[in-house]
Amino acid sequence: MSKERLLELRLMLHEHNHRYYVLNQPVVSDEQFDSWMKELEALELFYPELQDENSPTKRVGSDLSSKFEKIEHIRPMLSLTNSYSEEEIGDWVKRLDESVGGEIEYVLELKYDGVALSLHYENGLLVKAVTRGDGRVGEDVTANARTIRNIPLQLTGEYPKSFEIRGEVFLPRAAFDEMNAERDALGLERYANPRNTASGTLKQLNSREVAKRPLKAMMYFVLGEEGLATTHTGRVEQARAWGFAVPDFDQRMIESNTRVEGMMDFIHYWDANRKHLPFDIDGIVLKVNKISLWDELGMTAKSPRWATAYKFKAEKVSTQLEQITYQVGRTGAITPVANLRPVFLAGTTVKRASLHNADQIEKLDVREGDFVFVEKGGEIIPKIVGVDESQPRGSSQCHEYISSCPICQTPLIRLEGEAQHYCPNQDGCSPQIIGKLEHFVSRKAMNMEGWGVETLTAFFHQGLIKDVAGIFELNLDEWSGFEYWVEDEATGEKRRRSLQQKTIDNLKKALLEARQIPFERVLFAIGIRHVGETVAKRLAQHFKSMEALLKADEQALLEVQDVGEKIAQSIQQFKQSQEQLLLIERLKAAGLQLEKEAEEAADMLPDIFKGKTFVVSGVFSQFSRDELKSDIERRGGKVSGSISAKTSYVVAGDDMGPSKRTKAEELKVPIISEREYLQLIAS
Repeated sequence: MSKERLLELRLMLHEHNHRYYVLNQPVVSDEQFDSWMKELEALELFYPELQDENSPTKRVGSDLSSKFEKIEHIRPMLSLTNSYSEEEIGDWVKRLDESVGGEIEYVLELKYDGVALSLHYENGLLVKAVTRGDGRVGEDVTANARTIRNIPLQLTGEYPKSFEIRGEVFLPRAAFDEMNAERDALGLERYANPRNTASGTLKQLNSREVAKRPLKAMMYFVLGEEGLATTHTGRVEQARAWGFAVPDFDQRMIESNTRVEGMMDFIHYWDANRKHLPFDIDGIVLKVNKISLWDELGMTAKSPRWATAYKFKAEKVSTQLEQITYQVGRTGAITPVANLRPVFLAGTTVKRASLHNADQIEKLDVREGDFVFVEKGGEIIPKIVGVDESQPRGSSQCHEYISSCPICQTPLIRLEGEAQHYCPNQDGCSPQIIGKLEHFVSRKAMNMEGWGVETLTAFFHQGLIKDVAGIFELNLDEWSGFEYWVEDEATGEKRRRSLQQKTIDNLKKALLEARQIPFERVLFAIGIRHVGETVAKRLAQHFKSMEALLKADEQALLEVQDVGEKIAQSIQQFKQSQEQLLLIERLKAAGLQLEKEAEEAADMLPDIFKGKTFVVSGVFSQFSRDELKSDIERRGGKVSGSISAKTSYVVAGDDMGPSKRTKAEELKVPIISEREYLQLIAS
């Protein structure tokens, strides 16, 4: 036994794992591989000081805690815009070509139907694996990711000191079918589809169980600051050399094109041949190949402009629409719902589908009793796409949309320019009140654990809570042993629940923690119509307190970044309501943060850039681009992704896009260097 042999075995097993799971080119027998693995396990027991989380032996996994740690992404994992036709792809290409002033090379890749995963490497070792989550915050599933055989724990070749790589985790079809065959033999319910099963597997609390399932990963997106190729395809090939499973050129899983015709050829090929793949895909991803153009093209709030996804047509089935009912949301919006004869579609049984609004019902001309075509948008959300005209109509009369709220019978209103009908009875319509309560305690708002919809609904129906302020005015000690019934939506079964002391203690703890939630999230939680997370943050940064916000007139509101007329008018309507003003006073009395704390305010530097708009382009030595943008915003400035006549400055780093420079010069927008920016903030 020797330490040298231990290290040798680790390198050997890493290499053979790569050959077997990534290259599909095994050069040793399973028996030999297992023999080396046992030898390594014995050596690691003999030399405990050489324990390493990236050892091949660690792929068997270990127990995780009952809750995954939340990790904020260094760069948001944005979703892509979707395209569904050659015309849309053509428009996207034309728009980008015109934006940069020349023909662009595009990369096309298969859109894997799995679970997005971000892997972080330091000095060639896997240090962190994070799910996409909501795009901003994901969950740490490192222990589970280590069990996926074609994710390298230690890289080969020459790799950057630190980088992030993103890709998709999926279950091959054959493995999925084998898992369901085993469940059939045991008389267990079958898994719905490979994607859901992969997602559920990756979120298992015991990585030993994860290790039993043949998950695979395909990586295709490398992020980092140094040592990386200047094109997307170049980075894919770098990742291949480091040991990752990546899309293959020679199997036509990735391809470069400059013309729409060539792109559509690739798309049509895989639309026709996707069923021959050993895994599921639901479309094609198109990206600009040259990395330097990504910053130049910029992004929207939700997605990059330099990439889009072409979605294949979804599976479609016919079933009967038995009844149209109506739901009331927290804003009072009325949503018609089609209750369907249950039908199996894309791996799940579908019973309901949204009809969205009165215009959609009229457009489709759907009637109760009709047979309708149902498909899943993005293979997730069921939707009705038309009437099955091969079947007899359910009714000779067009469906008549309701004129009053199905819950409180208040006459509905429809605002000019909006498709939705609304119930205006904000303070007396129970679904609206419960919806506001649920939104208030949600993770992105006040994050009040234990205050779920069941508890809130029970308290509401008992008359104990009438609004969000009532949550803090409730004397929980009086309600120990309080019993209520909960109905299962799927089965209709009712279960009795009661408030035990442990539950009450948890509810109290959440109330205390809520008083520490910063002002911007409290503002979002209150639920002013059209005020989402981003706008709430902008308003909090600008006005610093609820008092100042409520004093602001419409013109002052419009000066805030991302606030348009619709949002400004909604805020004006909110503060004109005496009930809402009283609610704010009650929340203040409850101890909630309705102004920025001193340290937060200090973090907001002097507003020297108020009213100025910046565009940031290139690579910087003192800041990352995100850090520079944040610094500008903290000083009151606005950051835009594109140059216009309203741009105050372009901050130019190394490798600034040439078209941006040209446009800035044409519009006579000042171009300043990083050094000049530092001088600007120091003056």
